[in-house]
Amino acid sequence: MADTSVTSENSGAYRVLARKYRPQRFEDLIGQEAMVKTLSNAFSTGRIHQAYIFTGVRGVGKTTTARILARALNYETAEVHGPSIAMPTLGEHCQAIMESRHVDVIEMDAASNTSINNIREIIEAARYKPVSARTKVYIIDEVHMLSNAAFNGLLKTLEEPPPHVKFLFATTEIRKVPVTVLSRCQRFDLRRIEIPAMVAYLETILAQENVKAEAEALQLIARASEGSMRDALSLLDQAISHGAGDVKAADVRDSLGLADRTRVIDLFEKVMSGNIAEGLQDFDRQHFEGADPLAILTDLGEFIHVVTRLKLVPDAAKDPGLSQTERERGLAFAKMIPIRALTMAWQIVLKGLGEVQAAARPKIAAEMVLVRLAYAADLPGPGEIIRDLKSGAYSMPQGAAPALPNGGPQASGNNALQPRIVSDQGAAFAPRMAPQASSLPQPQSFPELVALAAENRDITLRTALERDVRVVSFEVGRIEIALLERAERDLPNRLFRALKDWTGQNWGVTVAKDVAPEALTPTIHEEAEAARTEEANTIAAHPAVRAVLERFPGAQIVKIEEAAIPEAPLDSGEPEEPEFSDEDL
Repeated sequence: MADTSVTSENSGAYRVLARKYRPQRFEDLIGQEAMVKTLSNAFSTGRIHQAYIFTGVRGVGKTTTARILARALNYETAEVHGPSIAMPTLGEHCQAIMESRHVDVIEMDAASNTSINNIREIIEAARYKPVSARTKVYIIDEVHMLSNAAFNGLLKTLEEPPPHVKFLFATTEIRKVPVTVLSRCQRFDLRRIEIPAMVAYLETILAQENVKAEAEALQLIARASEGSMRDALSLLDQAISHGAGDVKAADVRDSLGLADRTRVIDLFEKVMSGNIAEGLQDFDRQHFEGADPLAILTDLGEFIHVVTRLKLVPDAAKDPGLSQTERERGLAFAKMIPIRALTMAWQIVLKGLGEVQAAARPKIAAEMVLVRLAYAADLPGPGEIIRDLKSGAYSMPQGAAPALPNGGPQASGNNALQPRIVSDQGAAFAPRMAPQASSLPQPQSFPELVALAAENRDITLRTALERDVRVVSFEVGRIEIALLERAERDLPNRLFRALKDWTGQNWGVTVAKDVAPEALTPTIHEEAEAARTEEANTIAAHPAVRAVLERFPGAQIVKIEEAAIPEAPLDSGEPEEPEFSDEDL
């Protein structure tokens, strides 16, 4: 816990929790054990670097860590006369350093001091030894805001600083810092604080403040802070004020405009089961009670992620960050909803978040996202539709479950309707049954195989089969082919996987080598080109067409279409060839 005795501010003035409980020692830092261990080893072996850069999201303790490190570099007591990570008591310079008023620890905000002139002042002052401390420390916050000229001016001093100077940088945008600067610093990435650690820390603070809080309320605050302890303490301050001394989950949701997590799960259940009417009503009620549409969709997306993780990694249910409701209902949904539907739902919500942020009326945009989710989250792909139609395995559309005869689903072979699965919360889901492998049709010839590729809308594979493949032998379940030089090397493997997907069986796909050219059939494309050429030659030999081509030198037959010929009268004889006059030509 923070050593609050370090500060000397007026005790009568209220201090916000984020300042009152700001860490004063390395032991107070939450979730940064790796960095503390590295620095401890460096101090114990005397391998203290000339410059450090701390990066991470807002509120994880970058500037605070820099101040603590400056305190460690200048720690001085009656017993300690050198740099020390362990600082059990206040040293000679500790209080002034932590209050940002020590003459030898200079803090600069790069957001408002971006020019080369500001850096020149640092370079000039760095030549002089510290006034009272052991080490002169420069702390530059938001260092990525410095101009290019300022960075370039700092390079030489940063690489070879005087022995009595250390540089400590903090930034939220590490990618904007030039590589030349990064290469001269030892970098530490401060991690987001995990929800269990944050909740435990908040509970400790509340105990010192004599404030009671519901466990769900602290979970909500920890989630909303997104790993930032400063944000969490600010939200806790707000929740205490809103609840007049007690922190309740309902008050937290009201003050932050958050959605009720349980109601978000109910909304997920209604939307994923196709019950969009009740889903929109539930959404309206949450919005009327103060929940932000963007927050509702964000929580909905988070729960989709939870269900997906529970489906793929059942041990994820042990995550302490999950509530009991999320854990139990998430596992139930994970057993019923296919992964394809979950991933599609995630994509819809992810795209919808951007639409809601950009919309003039976020509520309407969010409602349309829910509608899209209800009608599209469980739609089959084109290939699955074709397989289902061929096999007779019908899939009921979302929200359209007609009454079945005899009070239940029919079960007659492959045409049986898939029964709807009902969860313990009462929502119905209708996952489609995968067709039996034996019920899928098998292509009887290579042209039928190409047609099957076209039916499944695999245009790339169809084109490759038509242009780059010559058939050596073909029988159901086995095909031997020869590839043209331009064919892709992976074409046989693609064909094997496609056949297994389309037919439900493993086909043997063999590539023939050293086959005599006369033993090979032409490709489908070559056959089609030959047929078109022969047809064009036949048409060109017709007297009328030949006359046209002779009349217009250089003319070519570009396209051949079969026109409808009117029926001849019944009493007529053989139809005469049409005659063309010079005027017609």
